[in-house]
Amino acid sequence: MAYVLQVDFNMNGPFGDEMAAAFSDLAKSINEEEGFIWKIWTESPETNEAGGIYIFETKETAETYMDIHAKRLAGFGITDVNAKIFAINSKLTEMTKGPIK
Repeated sequence: MAYVLQVDFNMNGPFGDEMAAAFSDLAKSINEEEGFIWKIWTESPETNEAGGIYIFETKETAETYMDIHAKRLAGFGITDVNAKIFAINSKLTEMTKGPIK
């Protein structure tokens, strides 16, 4: 069973192409995390929020990454982080075209 890590936080930018350029090294490093499958990056310049939806192989690897990411964000001065872990219902997700196998 795979697990979702949902993260969001307040951020004053950058967004869009500037965000992609600023965080490309971070994106590459996330690929190396144990148990990582994929991530969708989220942003809302209108409300100054950012975050992501991550998929991990196990609950333990999601929890480990959640701790790593919270420390990283704190280093950027971001301490009010909303993070939750959910189990994925694979059967229903596949029925609605979710990329989970």
